[in-house]
Amino acid sequence: QVQLVESGGGSGQAGGSLTLSCVASGRTSRIYAMGWFRQTPGKEREFVCAIRWSGLTTYYADSVKGRFSISGDNAKKTVYLQMNSLKPEDTAVYYCAASPYFYNLRTYNASADFGSWGQGTQVIVSS
Repeated sequence: QVQLVESGGGSGQAGGSLTLSCVASGRTSRIYAMGWFRQTPGKEREFVCAIRWSGLTTYYADSVKGRFSISGDNAKKTVYLQMNSLKPEDTAVYYCAASPYFYNLRTYNASADFGSWGQGTQVIVSS
């Protein structure tokens, strides 16, 4: 099993920046990609971004392209989410996710692509 622990959530101002981190432990050799999702009350969990360890290919939701950046250190089993130009609509609980599935060409961008989840960290952006 894989355990994921997020950190770095908190409050920020619109236009500002926040950085989230996620560290994986356990059976990390079976992780082929890691990602971030977010969820607000009454809504489904939404894909934010992901990174494939092989080739470090990244994927982003249209809503965060150009503002958010995902990076990772496979040796440290850590993934980062740099959030810039924050907007109030970025307010959500952010979840780290790890995928045990190897995709050759398929994109990692859905909840079903991931098998392990962190507890979540709250991000609040005020206007």
